[in-house]
Amino acid sequence: MNGFFAWRGVLNQYTGALAMGVMSLAIILAVRPRWLEGPLDGLDKLYRLHKWLGIAGLTLAVTHWLLAKVPKWLVGWGWLERPKRGPRPPLEPGSLEQIFAQQRGLAESVGEWAFYAAAVLMILALIKWFPYRRFMQTHKWIAVAYLVLVFHSVVLVKFAYWSQPIGPLLAVLMALGSVAAVMSLFGVRASGRKVAGHVTAIQPYPALDALGVEIALAPGWPGHQAGQFAFVTLHGDEGAHPFTLASAWDPEQARVQVVIKSLGDYTGALAQRLRVGDAVQLEGPYGCFTFAGEARRQIWVAGGIGVTPFMARLQARAEQGDDREVDFFYCTAQYEPMLIEPLQALAKQAGVRLHVWWNQRDGRLDVAQLQARTPGWREADVWFCGPAGFGHSLREGLCGEGLPAARFHQELFEMR
Repeated sequence: MNGFFAWRGVLNQYTGALAMGVMSLAIILAVRPRWLEGPLDGLDKLYRLHKWLGIAGLTLAVTHWLLAKVPKWLVGWGWLERPKRGPRPPLEPGSLEQIFAQQRGLAESVGEWAFYAAAVLMILALIKWFPYRRFMQTHKWIAVAYLVLVFHSVVLVKFAYWSQPIGPLLAVLMALGSVAAVMSLFGVRASGRKVAGHVTAIQPYPALDALGVEIALAPGWPGHQAGQFAFVTLHGDEGAHPFTLASAWDPEQARVQVVIKSLGDYTGALAQRLRVGDAVQLEGPYGCFTFAGEARRQIWVAGGIGVTPFMARLQARAEQGDDREVDFFYCTAQYEPMLIEPLQALAKQAGVRLHVWWNQRDGRLDVAQLQARTPGWREADVWFCGPAGFGHSLREGLCGEGLPAARFHQELFEMR
């Protein structure tokens, strides 16, 4: 039995340390460090990693909690017998180790409650039907729970570990995580690029149940590449939402456009709530979905509201020129002439072959149909923005028949 409790002690220490290390990385990513966008291929991929680090951290924390609790329950029920402990070696009065030892009870108590709070908040973040506004309001409080767990960990990590490799590594991660947690609580991002603006025009797209919103920006916007996105705050009580910038950047005009699909309570009421002249704030730009690549041929595929990055790229290409050959498939379940007709005119100006793929008329675009209309597709860069399942099927089909995986570019536009 002594062996069981010895192993339980080791596993308890290491699951706790791993949980804090993983959660530290997750909370560092939450402040949107721009220098990681390149290595991770965009903020969308960074947020996907943040999500999975959070899930891994929660799993490790639950394991740590079970290792701490279950043996105590089993002892209490009489199913296990705890080995007798000898006297603890005396600690030097006033030493750091003694100070930590005196705080063990407090660290265990507050750490347990912080774990419960963090677990609830993490689970809420994973529930898709939990309103976005409430998610934004509650998710930042994980930072408070994290700071309490840092105190819990500093006190309860085996003191000898601080002089071993795991100690300094954990200390650095928790120090950086603590800075990031404070930044998150105060709404400070590592990029720090927030610019004010106001709504100058609103264009309804009834068939798509969407709104086009034009925004004039105050000085300070660094400019953006076609395909990037920004966090846009249209109403302070709702917070920032990520929207792809649907227009190319012209510093003389200093205006951007976003197209907002009605997908929830807030966006569904936006047509009645938003007015020309309303104040707006943008943070960005973010993303690496920028149509870069060495291939002389490109294939663009947009599904529904995923047309927005291609709108910006068409505009940039029409204004700046580009000799790469492009086939653009715009796939939509609803035919919206107020969007499609300007898109056709812009594609003509940009020298892009536009294929409007209307589901009601043409069915769903599949790999065989795309290949039949784009000879030389194996030598092309493919850029996709739209429903994740649609993108997955195209990726699997094209890469399964010879397209290098690195040439299929897909925006993972899920921020939670």
